[in-house]
Amino acid sequence: MLVAPSWSEVGHSECIYSSYRDLISRQSETQQMEVLKEKVEEEEEAERAEQAERAERAKKMMRPMEVRKEDTTRTQEMLRDLERKLSEIEVSIPEKPSTFTKDAIDTSKLPLSYQSNTPKEEHLLQVADNFSRQYSHLCPDRVPLFLYPVNECSVPKFVSTTIRPTLMPYPELYNWDTCAQFVSDFLSAVPLPDPLKPPSYLYSSTTVLKYQEGNCFDFSTLLCSMLLGAGYDAYCVYGYGSQDLCHMDLTREVCPLTVKPKEMVKEEEKAPPKKYAVKPPRDLTSRFEREQEIKRQEGVKAEEEKRLKQGERLAEQESAKTDPLHGLRVHSWVLVLSGKREVPESFFIDPFTARSYSTQDDHFLGIESLWNHKNYWVNMQDCWNCCKDLVFDLGDPVRWEYLLLETDKPLLSLTEEEDDGMNDDDDVENLGKEDEDKSFDMPCSWVEQIEISPEAFETRCPNGKKVIQYKRARLEKWAPYLNNNGLVCRLTTYEDLQCTKILEIKEWFQNRKDMLELKHINKVTGLNIDYFKPGHPQALRAHSYTSMQPEMDRVMEFYETARVDGLIKREETPRTMTEYYQGRPDLLSYRHVNFGPRIKKLSLNSAESNPRPVVKITERFSRNPAKPADEDVAERVFLLLDERIQLRYHCREDHLTASKREFLWRTEGDSKGNKIIMTPDMCLSFEVEPMEHTKKLLYQYEAMMKLKNEEKLARHQAWESELEVLEILKLREEEEAAHVLTISIYDTKRNEKSKEYREAMERMMLEEHLWQAEAQLDYLAPFLAQLPPGEKLTRWQAVRLKDECLSDFKQRLIDKANLIQARFEKVLPGPWQGRGPQRPQPENGPRAVCSPSQTCEGLIGAGGGCQCLGCPDDRVVLPHTCSLGGRVDGGREGVVGGWMEPYNSS
Repeated sequence: MLVAPSWSEVGHSECIYSSYRDLISRQSETQQMEVLKEKVEEEEEAERAEQAERAERAKKMMRPMEVRKEDTTRTQEMLRDLERKLSEIEVSIPEKPSTFTKDAIDTSKLPLSYQSNTPKEEHLLQVADNFSRQYSHLCPDRVPLFLYPVNECSVPKFVSTTIRPTLMPYPELYNWDTCAQFVSDFLSAVPLPDPLKPPSYLYSSTTVLKYQEGNCFDFSTLLCSMLLGAGYDAYCVYGYGSQDLCHMDLTREVCPLTVKPKEMVKEEEKAPPKKYAVKPPRDLTSRFEREQEIKRQEGVKAEEEKRLKQGERLAEQESAKTDPLHGLRVHSWVLVLSGKREVPESFFIDPFTARSYSTQDDHFLGIESLWNHKNYWVNMQDCWNCCKDLVFDLGDPVRWEYLLLETDKPLLSLTEEEDDGMNDDDDVENLGKEDEDKSFDMPCSWVEQIEISPEAFETRCPNGKKVIQYKRARLEKWAPYLNNNGLVCRLTTYEDLQCTKILEIKEWFQNRKDMLELKHINKVTGLNIDYFKPGHPQALRAHSYTSMQPEMDRVMEFYETARVDGLIKREETPRTMTEYYQGRPDLLSYRHVNFGPRIKKLSLNSAESNPRPVVKITERFSRNPAKPADEDVAERVFLLLDERIQLRYHCREDHLTASKREFLWRTEGDSKGNKIIMTPDMCLSFEVEPMEHTKKLLYQYEAMMKLKNEEKLARHQAWESELEVLEILKLREEEEAAHVLTISIYDTKRNEKSKEYREAMERMMLEEHLWQAEAQLDYLAPFLAQLPPGEKLTRWQAVRLKDECLSDFKQRLIDKANLIQARFEKVLPGPWQGRGPQRPQPENGPRAVCSPSQTCEGLIGAGGGCQCLGCPDDRVVLPHTCSLGGRVDGGREGVVGGWMEPYNSS
């Protein structure tokens, strides 16, 4: 039996850990006495209440009948009050008990490694038992170790061999966070039978995945196996946790989806001041007063936040009850050490919630031991300050006592003084003795390969749904394609801790044909925001609205690369519409349209039949480097009611003001009435450099006519934008009503076309396989089976075998001919009935029994000669009775051979 060498120095270990044992024993005794005292007080109080109730019942029974009648009389008001009180009582329906027990597991189909141990595993159990006895002797005050619980077949298995490192074939399960989230979603948590002790059993990960249930040790084992397969330095931990951690209670935790990421504030580079820039006016306000006002506002805000936090803390303290078993609740989680997979710092993972915690977190109160697939370590450090002071250097045998010598952790080397001080007598005594190798490596895992089917990976949650309650939030998850509208996740945020008043709702969707990804509903303001993935028919990116009715407040954002016009965003109000563009060839970047009151008509108001009248159109353009700044329009305004057009050009780099021009549009014409008379007062301009450019009247007239065409085009584009808004709203209503989901071509289970194609291919392959099998048939096999196997055929046997095979082949041809003849006569009409290829012969006609040597000469169909298909005769006289029991009555012109009918001896 192998003995762990580190436990040989008993006195030294006693001296090191005596204070630790005393502290642990005193703490455990005090806590146990408190628990027992509270239980006794509760029992005494319940007994006193029961006695008082019994005495009150007896007293009522002794009262006179008249008094009881008066007490039982109830008025109508009292009955209503009683009914109201009864309606306020909430009756909690007990949950269905878990069915994940040994009796529910079918162990008959489990592999042999589940039902028995190999000699190496038996040896390991003996080593673990020896280690446990030495540990109990050296540390009698500590709880027993969790070393070899039984599996689903009631066979003891070492905990390290239960871990099966496996790399899943899904890219989503390559990182620790996605692995932890999958385990948390896929399994349902089952509490430990005894919260103060570890379980007596530890099932395999394959069984846990099959039934989708398990306790914290099952969760940790599965998660550790997946993380080790993904390359992390992960360990299963057996220790003590808080009540919220053990019960998976997140009602006092903030939902991670509600935490807004910190925005990185980019410092804008300040442009260097110009030499001749105009200085801004001096600020004559008092800087001291401004600073005092800011401090006062910050103080009021901080006081308000402090008051709110204090109220929340008081409410949480009132709702939270003190845990009498604090520090005694057993829990298991996963430890990930730094080093591998570029993990910078060690951290804990709670498998119930998939959340990561620092090793200094207060939820983790102590560690007894930890293990992976290679070794087992016992914590020898004091946990009086939870896990905050623990050093996770597993190569230090003073802090972590290991079970097996073979460990990949580097051990601490002895100093030179300790090495020189060692007695050399041991070397003399051991001289000439062979060094015995006392190391023992860990056996392979007895668990089968962990496999997760694509259907199970897609379903995730048990029964396809899971609900998690957070602080002021409720998170619901569904499997894809479970809901008809593609809903996979919903986050509901509440205002109060009791979760009665809803603030906002966020819904995530998948596989939507309309590419809807997220819907954000604000219950306070009534604002709805829909977010879309690329691929929407109208290239929508986001849609913010309060109502789906047209001509209401809304904002539409688009994917500009998917649109020809380069539209980025469109903002609409009952009176205005603003559009933002990017990447247009005409450099248009902004258009703002003002609408007037609609002219009332008898028909239904709409943008097509009765569009809103346009009052003003404002357009802005980006700088065109190919044009001078004085000729490059920066902004133009069409004032339709005033019949004016205002232009503002870009400003030069070395100027403070820009050139402006305004055209006054008049409906006056010339003497013929077909041309506009252009006068100098119809164009008002401001030139920055009036001496450089002098615009003539003809140039102004051409520019005004061009702007008039641009005005018509702008009005038309505004009308098209209104129609596009109506089209988008109609399309969104149809999409919300239809809820059409897309199915990938690789999803052969849901894709009907792919399923039909696959079934057709399978049928073709089956037919081809049957054809190949038929083509490979050996016709001589039935005849060869009559001969003794293994013997060489003689010439006589070969000739006989040939004759029998040919006779059988001919008989099959005759059977086919008879079947064809019968069907032919059945299909023919009445007048042609009986006019088959057979020719009737008299019953008493000449008949001859032929032999293979007899032949006859004659014409086919003339009663001469024919070929007998039923016997080996070549040419016979008709009518002819062959030796095989058939009769040939005649032949048919154009057909070689006669038709055979069964011979009747009568």
